[in-house]
Amino acid sequence: MGPLVLIAAGGTGGHMFPARAFADAIVARGGRVALVTDPRGKRYTEGFPAEEVLILPVTNADEGGLKGKIDAGFAVMKSLNLVGPFIKSHAPSAIVGFGGYPTFPVLFSSGKTPVIVHEQNAVLGRVNRLFQGKAISIASGFAQLDGLEHPDKHAVVGNPVRQAIVDARLEGYPDLSSGNLRLLITGGSQGARVLGTIVPQAIAALPEHLRARLFVSHQVREEQCDFARDTYREAGVQCEVWPFFKDMADRLAKCHLVIGRAGASTVSETAVVGRPAILVPLPGATNDHQTFNAKALASVGAADVLAESDFTVDALVHLLENRLTAPDELQKRARAARSVGKPDAADALADLVFAAMQQAPQDAL
Repeated sequence: MGPLVLIAAGGTGGHMFPARAFADAIVARGGRVALVTDPRGKRYTEGFPAEEVLILPVTNADEGGLKGKIDAGFAVMKSLNLVGPFIKSHAPSAIVGFGGYPTFPVLFSSGKTPVIVHEQNAVLGRVNRLFQGKAISIASGFAQLDGLEHPDKHAVVGNPVRQAIVDARLEGYPDLSSGNLRLLITGGSQGARVLGTIVPQAIAALPEHLRARLFVSHQVREEQCDFARDTYREAGVQCEVWPFFKDMADRLAKCHLVIGRAGASTVSETAVVGRPAILVPLPGATNDHQTFNAKALASVGAADVLAESDFTVDALVHLLENRLTAPDELQKRARAARSVGKPDAADALADLVFAAMQQAPQDAL
């Protein structure tokens, strides 16, 4: 049997999507995978190519005041008691941490097993920052990685993306000469209430000749769906509005412009497919990492970045008019986005992990 890689990942799409893409790359090379996540991550485990999944009862210590911190501490202790036997029974050849709460007990209990951490954002998260000294390699989704204390271990591999996203890259940028102008508005796993209010109102305020050409795919909070649909339809704008799109890769391939938060997955997938973007970083993101993520596209001229405090109806109307009436500029921005995309990120990370396994002392495996 092939070597087993233990993956630890927090239970949000931002952690689990790249972990899944990486797991697929390991299995394609004849390796095996086991997964450790938290209760939120359970919804992402369907189809995950893991021989076994361990769900840890870890919680956010920043929520619930003093009681929340006490409960989180007990959850960590319980998780440590679960992780130790899990690691021992699977005897992994490597452990790869993608960040998030369940990664802490796994990396803490890793023993002599080679550890590789992958940071999806442009700023090291808490757990990855804590264990960067223990890791053999510190892989990152972006070239910039704030909080890095061991630059000699740093490897820029990109963020692993789903195969459907890689396939969408092959379709190229959609023709702008005729037909609909397609906009894709995404929310992100932490929600984006402001995108559910400002975007529909701004699009409704565009000149009629632009509204007549638009087709909007808007992923929005469930409680905002009716407002968004009604606003678009009253403005004569074709739309599909839902809390979740299962065919996101297809919608990304067909769109001419993305509007969304600046989570690592959103930025990375937009770059891989090669689409211009308007990004509104989440203001409460830890260490303002979404602003740093957005710079990866903004720095090459592929994205406009608006702070949430500047994200008004008037500002978005002005920006959309400028972008949607300049097809040559949209195509230029699409090419710029594509130039920084890393469609081979999953394989690059798999290369790093297999190299670590080969270099590890035999008594560590």
